[in-house]
Amino acid sequence: MTHRLSHPFDDDKLHEECGVFGIFGHPQAAALTALGLHALQHRGQEAAGIVSFDGRQFWSERHIGLVGDNFTKPAVIERLKGNRAIGHNRYSTTGAPVLRNVQPLFAELAGGGFTVAHNGNITNARALQRMLQRRGSIFQSTSDTETILHLVATSQRNHVVDKLIDALGQVEGAFSLVAMTEKKLVGCRDPLGIRPLVLGDLDGSNVLASETCALDIIGARLVREIEPGEMVVITEHGIESLKPFPGKRPRFCVFEHVYFARPDSIVEGTSVYEVRKRIGAELARESPAAADLVVPVPDSGTPAAIGFAEASGIPFELGIIRNHYIGRTFIEPTDSIRHMGVKLKHNANSAVLKGKRVVLVDDSIVRGTTSVKIVQMVRDAGAAEVHMRIASPPTTNPCFYGVDTPEKSKLLASRMSVADMAEFIRVDSLAFLTIDGLYRAVGETGRNPLAPQYCDACFTGEYPARLTDHENRGEVRHLTILAESA
Repeated sequence: MTHRLSHPFDDDKLHEECGVFGIFGHPQAAALTALGLHALQHRGQEAAGIVSFDGRQFWSERHIGLVGDNFTKPAVIERLKGNRAIGHNRYSTTGAPVLRNVQPLFAELAGGGFTVAHNGNITNARALQRMLQRRGSIFQSTSDTETILHLVATSQRNHVVDKLIDALGQVEGAFSLVAMTEKKLVGCRDPLGIRPLVLGDLDGSNVLASETCALDIIGARLVREIEPGEMVVITEHGIESLKPFPGKRPRFCVFEHVYFARPDSIVEGTSVYEVRKRIGAELARESPAAADLVVPVPDSGTPAAIGFAEASGIPFELGIIRNHYIGRTFIEPTDSIRHMGVKLKHNANSAVLKGKRVVLVDDSIVRGTTSVKIVQMVRDAGAAEVHMRIASPPTTNPCFYGVDTPEKSKLLASRMSVADMAEFIRVDSLAFLTIDGLYRAVGETGRNPLAPQYCDACFTGEYPARLTDHENRGEVRHLTILAESA
């Protein structure tokens, strides 16, 4: 089992949340779910699970590790019988990476079997769990998702969809989920729409997925995005759309555009790849550099670097080559090899870099440790100057809505000025995209400070949903909670 942040090249990125997938009415439901999870692997690499239903019985396979390591054997797929299934890729933001926390979670309720997979983070889960435990609930995991199961199980409403609505009406934070009963497949997004969910169609079979790239891999057609606060209920009779929650101004996670979503996905009707190129172009206009080459920090910095090069007229080159075969389970970084650091994953292309003034483009700076190593590697390869450009504003605050980020004190931008960061990373110049530049790149004229169009709390410290658990523990005195109604 690989523990979080166990490798020196993994500890300086914002880690994705989770990926969810569901399909109803297809004879190869489990195999298609495995393919969909494979396309969503970037959203979580710790564990994966699939639950299917064959009309009589639920079948479950949950495993620690990658989809390709656990769901490629025919025997595994054959055990997942039925024409409907849901699946989940996990990167834990709450709860340890152990099998009992792997989703989808399943329970036999009074009205029949119920299984759920969740992307996001419930920010009042601890408070709800204490309430449920006082009522007699016994939790089997440390995942916040199990709170939803117990709320459904203890709801006094009569029908399972109403029970789920009752349960979700009590939770705070971010949720994008798929759930399945003996007769229904359900998809739902939280009222702010912080996390993504799309609806697709595969030859008449309905599909739910975190991103459109999961539809592409199985040849499904994108129908539309599930709207913020919407619940879709899929049965043999078709799709019913419900709007059970009070309306709020949507606050989709803007970092999906910057880093989380796959570049070949369509998000909010727009190509993620094209948005990232526009981000690079905005960055070039805001913070130009006199240089000979534009070099991305692969792979996440590549589209922005292309946009920067096109807008600036400076040639784009692959000055850093990524080793795609290192995986997450290579070797534990003992002291004798720890000095290799980022070279296990990246290597400088000295033939390109030697004697050149280089613009390095990356998506973000978190702790800054990887940036230090990357810059030193480029200098060691002979670069005459190194100018770093970051395709997002400074990450000054942690995310509480389903992204694994360090605590505020460990975020480099929260404790250093840009000038101090440049000295720490040892670059000739350092510049970040402005928040208005980011908003322009995603299609807005700028950020509306009175009514922000996105969740951008990691950049601004303005949180759109309550953080009850963290408030109770005194962790958010430095934060601005902007829980809002329509």
